Amino acid sequence: MTAPPHQAPNKLILVVDDTPFNLTLMSAVLKKHYRVREAASGPQALAMLKAEELPDLILLDIMMPAMDGYEVCSRLKADPLTAGIPVIFLTANVSSDDEEKGFELGAVDYITKPIRQKVVLARIKTHLQLKASADFLEDKAVYLEKEVARRAEEIEAIQDVTILAMASLAETRDNETGNHIRRTQYYVQALAEKLRFHPRFSAFLTEHTIKLLFKSAPLHDIGKVGIPDHILLKPGRFTPEEFAIMKTHTTLGRDAIATAESRLGVNVEFLTYAKEIAYSHQEKWDGSGYPESLAGDAIPISARLMAVADVYDALISRRPYKDPMPHDKAIQFIMDGRGTHFDPDIVDAFIALQDKFLAISRRYADSDADIEQKALQIDQALIKR
Repeated sequence: MTAPPHQAPNKLILVVDDTPFNLTLMSAVLKKHYRVREAASGPQALAMLKAEELPDLILLDIMMPAMDGYEVCSRLKADPLTAGIPVIFLTANVSSDDEEKGFELGAVDYITKPIRQKVVLARIKTHLQLKASADFLEDKAVYLEKEVARRAEEIEAIQDVTILAMASLAETRDNETGNHIRRTQYYVQALAEKLRFHPRFSAFLTEHTIKLLFKSAPLHDIGKVGIPDHILLKPGRFTPEEFAIMKTHTTLGRDAIATAESRLGVNVEFLTYAKEIAYSHQEKWDGSGYPESLAGDAIPISARLMAVADVYDALISRRPYKDPMPHDKAIQFIMDGRGTHFDPDIVDAFIALQDKFLAISRRYADSDADIEQKALQIDQALIKR
């Protein structure tokens, strides 16, 4: 018949007592049910715990020379390696004060001498069961914590892949390359981190919000999926009628995100900023932008950050219909828009970060193959009209 877990032969009990007779007696009682190890003093017990297998429970005599049981228990509980081992005190005389002291030090029980075999076994059994239950719950909690973290990482990874897939879908119909997504992400992140402690932005730009803005940024032009090819891919200037249609990409983008969110049946935090960015990144500080002609602080901060990032990247990027603008001229263009097109404080942060913007643009630069592939896509689309 298999022994129950609390009495399994692999359970190890350490008996600490300075009296040889007591050690012999306790060992005789316990060896029928457990593995037993003996220590004749507190220092010997502590040395054994550092050098040998840790016991599942310790029976500890209180009255010992050199180092009494209270001191041993105190040291056990101070060491993370041994703090969780149940300690039962062995004593000939115990007062209420002694009991209180022992429990304050972390002991789980007292056994009085002379010992009674059934009492000793019953109390050991009880505390081994309690320890096993506590260990199980702790292990379960750790497992659940890790599992929740793993699932959260999976969900976040799925979100990121979905976002990039949606954004890339828009890019395949636009005259921009996929690296535009990455560059604007990092531009927005750099601006947000620079402005994090600015009085006008600190309440909004928390570490958490900056992370969500980074996640949301790729969806800024998702609405271009709904713009007809003959307008979206036109290599020249738009007619007023064409531009009016082109401007609807902001509303189309916001509504597409809102529809996806509605079908999920839950509010997704980062999509709040994705909707703001998609809908309002073409607004201008002086109110001359679209779709609502918002001005100043009425424009969401998320959209104001994207406006600078998006325009800068459009200026420095080569397109089938234009050469890239030099970095210095792009910087001057943004500066000229300070207080008219762009939030003045965001422009100031941009100027301070211009070297970082240049580094990001080089890190995620478009290759000639990217440009040629886009040109081919545009040519094919024009042929199909």
